[in-house]
Amino acid sequence: MTTVLIVDDQPLQRLGFRMLLDAHPETSVVGEAGHGAEAVRRTAELRPDVVLMDIRMPGVDGIEATRRIVASGSRSRVLVLTTFDLDEYAYGALRAGASGFLLKDALPDELLAGIRAVAAGDAVAAPALTRRLLDTFIQRTPDPDPAGTAPGGTRLAGLTGREREVLLAIAQGLTNSEIADRLVLSASTIKTHVSKVLAKIGARDRVQAVIIAYEAGIVGTDRPG
Repeated sequence: MTTVLIVDDQPLQRLGFRMLLDAHPETSVVGEAGHGAEAVRRTAELRPDVVLMDIRMPGVDGIEATRRIVASGSRSRVLVLTTFDLDEYAYGALRAGASGFLLKDALPDELLAGIRAVAAGDAVAAPALTRRLLDTFIQRTPDPDPAGTAPGGTRLAGLTGREREVLLAIAQGLTNSEIADRLVLSASTIKTHVSKVLAKIGARDRVQAVIIAYEAGIVGTDRPG
């Protein structure tokens, strides 16, 4: 059973999410919050597996709430909801430590699958959406720096050559199977490499690894997709 805290300033939106999640045998809504400060407090009280976090809320918004939850050392993982016209907010939430993001118009099965994935420790971000988000904010990153000496590059210093290739592929939005095809390795080997990369650079998940790679300046503007 995956426990979920729903955070949204719109009561009808919270009701819709609750009805969907409570109707599914593998998820249980343990609480709701109408703004960021309440989300931080209720996360500490209820310790949900996943916090389903809206971004634009009065007072403490979803970005700041995510930052506070992650900084507290909470075991709860944050899944933010966004729309294409709110990419800037989603980017901020990911930098704050969110484990991924979905569109608010996601299909019910996509939302449920995203919640399960985040609860299991994976990141949620469709490769195409990841590329769109990062394309929008490429100007925020340093110029490409293969040596990893740009700000944040020191986090990449311990990576082997192969691990840097894997991180680059992750940053380009490739799935494990696509990385395996590119590097001519087995899927299980790639999975092991991904785990090592995340551990070495101190990333909670793949999405944070993408942010770190871009901030380190190892990804140029020519990317697949």
